Amino acid sequence: MSKLVQPHGGGSLKPLLLAGDALKNEKERANSLPKVRMTSRETGDLIMFGIGGFTPLDGFMTHTDWQGVCDGYKMANGLFWPIPITLSTDEVTAQSISTGSDVALVDSETDEIMGTMKVTEKYTIDKAHECMMVYKTTDIEHPGVKMVMEQGPVNLAGPVKVLSQGSFPEEYPDTYMTPAETRALFESKGWSTVAAFQTRNPMHRSHEYLAKVAVEICDGVMIHSLLGKLKPGDIPADVRSKAIGTLLEKYFVKDTVVQSGYPLDMRYAGPREALLHALFRQNYGCSHLIVGRDHAGVGDYYGPFDAHHIFDQIPKDALETKALKIDWTFWCYKCGGMASARTCPHEAGDRLLLSGTKLRKALSENADVPSEFSRPEVLTILREYYATIKDEDKVEVKLSGHSAK
Repeated sequence: MSKLVQPHGGGSLKPLLLAGDALKNEKERANSLPKVRMTSRETGDLIMFGIGGFTPLDGFMTHTDWQGVCDGYKMANGLFWPIPITLSTDEVTAQSISTGSDVALVDSETDEIMGTMKVTEKYTIDKAHECMMVYKTTDIEHPGVKMVMEQGPVNLAGPVKVLSQGSFPEEYPDTYMTPAETRALFESKGWSTVAAFQTRNPMHRSHEYLAKVAVEICDGVMIHSLLGKLKPGDIPADVRSKAIGTLLEKYFVKDTVVQSGYPLDMRYAGPREALLHALFRQNYGCSHLIVGRDHAGVGDYYGPFDAHHIFDQIPKDALETKALKIDWTFWCYKCGGMASARTCPHEAGDRLLLSGTKLRKALSENADVPSEFSRPEVLTILREYYATIKDEDKVEVKLSGHSAK
């Protein structure tokens, strides 16, 4: 009997990825089906269906599910869910598809058939309403809003069969893991309480501190990196994974922490995305999610601890995975080390505030980075990466909101 948290919904993991003869036969059938092209975000969502990361969902959401999730965090069947998981297409494609028919789902970037779906419903949505409810803004400068506003005008709902995990297993063989694999790993280590650390950035000293606080509380920590698409200027997953691996090897006790990765694109939905991060980490076997300052945020759109507060606003039984809330962390020169607003009595002038945005800006401008900000071994890897970027390809990193403080 597993001592890990149960998958979301209280049952078993529900991976929708076919194997063996079923996979071979469905691939052959898919070649003859009408094709629906997916964005990178939708492909990542489909892969999460496949590996059981979105247990217990069986496919893309209906209009009733979409409305319920937007307005009340709840699907039509009562299941807690914080962000709509939808598939969109253009009007011409939608008109050519009959409700009740099957379609092949194709990755727009690779042209690979990733899955099939029985279309149970075609519907339109108020995109601005989704943006306001999920992202708290309709500003097109917000990368998550931009994704929603640019998606097709018609949504398709229905159960899916997944045929591929894309390039993730081959591209990240030492990092990419399925929920079944992480659960087996945790159990092999004898862990029952595991904290997930969500990251789309290399880990600086503040991240390291958060993870080590969690190591003190739980049996182990999973550093869980996003492997899908990011916004321009963010550091690629392969570079980030190498930097994190070096940090774990040099500065963490062996067998207290593991590095893993998952196939989603970043939505930058702040508090709502924090809830989604907790939900699918429950499927991966994690009892806790580390939630620090401005979790999954971008720019000035969310307060620094909105992601803390949202966990207090949902029903207590909504998620088994709980937020491990940690206050603003920084290097304090008077304390002589990392501290938080709860542990450090000193003035703001004594503190070096750390953020991934600040680190990316300094590195992109080849500026000095103090050792109190990031470990030297990590900085070496990151500087090697930035040295490969041509001047014309560089993206200006702007400090705004909490990252500028």
